[in-house]
Amino acid sequence: MLAGSLTAACGKKAEGPRVVAHRGYWKAEGAAQNSIASLLAAGRIGAYGSEFDVNLTGDGNLVVNHDFTYHGLTIAETPLADLRCDTLRLSNGEIIPALDEYLEAAAQYPDLKLVFELKSKGDPDYEAAALPACVEAIRRHGVAGRVEFISFSLSACREFARLMPRNRVEYLGGDIAPAELHKAGITGIDYHFSVIDAHPEWVAEAHGLGMVVNVWTVNEEADIRRMLERGADHITTNEPELAQRLIAEFTADRRR
Repeated sequence: MLAGSLTAACGKKAEGPRVVAHRGYWKAEGAAQNSIASLLAAGRIGAYGSEFDVNLTGDGNLVVNHDFTYHGLTIAETPLADLRCDTLRLSNGEIIPALDEYLEAAAQYPDLKLVFELKSKGDPDYEAAALPACVEAIRRHGVAGRVEFISFSLSACREFARLMPRNRVEYLGGDIAPAELHKAGITGIDYHFSVIDAHPEWVAEAHGLGMVVNVWTVNEEADIRRMLERGADHITTNEPELAQRLIAEFTADRRR
């Protein structure tokens, strides 16, 4: 019952392929990976979504950063103020974004989906602290309707689905067939494109269950074209403008 209700609420297949900027459009001038500038750049080009990574700090705050470390500091052991000191900067000069700051900036592009990855080491205590904090921040900023959750942690995916049952939740691990994820209430797969090459049947299986198929991180033209032919709904890429162009060509060809 739970899985079926989740699919009905948020697992509907996307209408046509969409582009997700991986860690934001960080190749844009003045941007860096997981920076506010990269988020805004994704919004400016009209991307469907901007993917970003979230870590819990040592004092229970949330920051946007891909790695578990930042300038040699272990984020989970370091207070927020120490991570945001003036001497530690991203490559574009920004201070590491606090999640609150990042979500506030997202208000500038209200149609941009926020593809939210909680970084997890598979530590139940870490997840128990991080997940409620993530959900509280999302609700506080009024962006719940824009967030799509992704994680390599199956337990985190299940908990996001429980806490926010109207939101899409997509598993990243690449090792579980869509039908098994669907039973757990998870509404999409978000797999490396090599997994889809190895299991092309998973696309039809996912779609038959009302699940979304996202592929990452697809940067080469030939790979993007092949994923479109295989039926991917979302292309997560470091080359969002290239992907937009190829999707436009693909869609036009299909309409002829």
